[in-house]
Amino acid sequence: MTGMGSGNVALVGAMANFDPAAGKAVKDTPENIAKAATQFEALLIGQLLKSARDSGEGGWFGTDGDEAGSTLTEMSEQQLSSAMASSGGLGLAKMIESGLTKTVEQKARSSNGA
Repeated sequence: MTGMGSGNVALVGAMANFDPAAGKAVKDTPENIAKAATQFEALLIGQLLKSARDSGEGGWFGTDGDEAGSTLTEMSEQQLSSAMASSGGLGLAKMIESGLTKTVEQKARSSNGA
């Protein structure tokens, strides 16, 4: 598996630095970095599931033709992707967390003059 491009690290870094509920920036704590990395992995897993569903016929439950079936499928995919990411998922969150932690540490060292 290849490394993440600098644009992707910046995007995930921005996610780690902003709390949409509070509408403000948050500190780059290890907990916040881990949370953002896990959320990002869940988003990616959700996109993979959606792509798999879109490539087939009828959705996961065979009821994707109506609005209720589509809503059920989307909610199920969101829950499955969140559960998978929280349980380690594809291992992306650990890689993202490691990269972000290094970036935060480098930024801290450079701002402290070290």
